[in-house]
Amino acid sequence: MSVRDKPSTLDGRLEESFGAAIADLYETADSPDAPAAVTRAMQLRSFLALTEEQVNRARAHLHGLVAPGRDLDGLYVYELRMSAQWLESALDARDTNEAALADVLHTMPPPGQQPRPARRAPGPATTLPPAVTAPPPRAGAARAPRP
Repeated sequence: MSVRDKPSTLDGRLEESFGAAIADLYETADSPDAPAAVTRAMQLRSFLALTEEQVNRARAHLHGLVAPGRDLDGLYVYELRMSAQWLESALDARDTNEAALADVLHTMPPPGQQPRPARRAPGPATTLPPAVTAPPPRAGAARAPRP
């Protein structure tokens, strides 16, 4: 199954933020003139879908180890510990990907609203300093004799 077909927990927010279905957003992201926000959001969504699938696999594996009716003679502590570490790693990766995608969606303007242009830092001054004025007529001149 393609990552595009795997569900993710933020699919509803993606569709709401961009005003399009997930399949349409992937098509948009694949086009050469795709907006950067759509491309990044769909890349993050792909990562999220994969990590959520790993969480489900790790959880199912751990549940299988402690399932009722399982022969406990074949159960080892190291196997439980490794499975718990796998689940913990998968959850950490999922949380990181989910937070990254949520951050992108949080910064998105509502559908139909144009994004505001980014503010620019003040550039170099465009005005020149005042011109140097001519010195007063007597500055630096020899003193006139006194009467």
